[in-house]
Amino acid sequence: MELQEFIKSYREAFGENAQLPLLFGYSDTAVADTAKIGGCFFKGLQTAREGTPVALSAEVIGCGGGKLYTGFSDMPERVPNFVSLTEKYKRTPEMVADYVKRLEMPRATKPYLNFVRMDQAESFEGFEGVMFYATPDVLSGLCGWAFYDTNEPDAVVARFGSGCSTVVSMTVVENSRGGHRCFMGLFDPSVRPWVGKDELSFTIPMSRFTEMMDTMHECFLFGSHAWEKVKSRL
Repeated sequence: MELQEFIKSYREAFGENAQLPLLFGYSDTAVADTAKIGGCFFKGLQTAREGTPVALSAEVIGCGGGKLYTGFSDMPERVPNFVSLTEKYKRTPEMVADYVKRLEMPRATKPYLNFVRMDQAESFEGFEGVMFYATPDVLSGLCGWAFYDTNEPDAVVARFGSGCSTVVSMTVVENSRGGHRCFMGLFDPSVRPWVGKDELSFTIPMSRFTEMMDTMHECFLFGSHAWEKVKSRL
């Protein structure tokens, strides 16, 4: 399925007012001249949601964790203590260090991480994943679609992590493996002020997204009574 065909199908399935997802991926060139973002870079992604692409880089991202989880830097020495002792998200600094190690996030080999709303992209080529900002009703549709063609127990997972790790790190690593897992995210209290109070993220690696596009019209999103009732209030 080509990009414009998917947009048409997505709006048919989720309604004409459905917010389009963001595509993200690394590149040698920036899609925009993005100013430095102090603190959490998700505050800057609102621009991409509104239709103006955003190009992140080591210079643009002001948060040390954000640079780490996008692959632009190694783990700063202060991260384990900060996440555990200051933010109180993990019981010990050692647990934080172990978590980061297990992520296996590779260092970025290209200088920019671009976020582009789907209707502003020309194709799916070069992107690592697709990020949806999802209300509970939209999330039910996305999860059900992901469950449709597989009985794998980890078809959709929700893991501990910052907003940037659950959206970027996990998706990038999964895509590099040709994996099938989709990720729910934005549970981190630090990222919550920068997203809607009724929104979570649902991120699909491109390795899985290409499969899911083939089953979209087969599943309940088209022609089922139950989904039509949900869709009517989207």
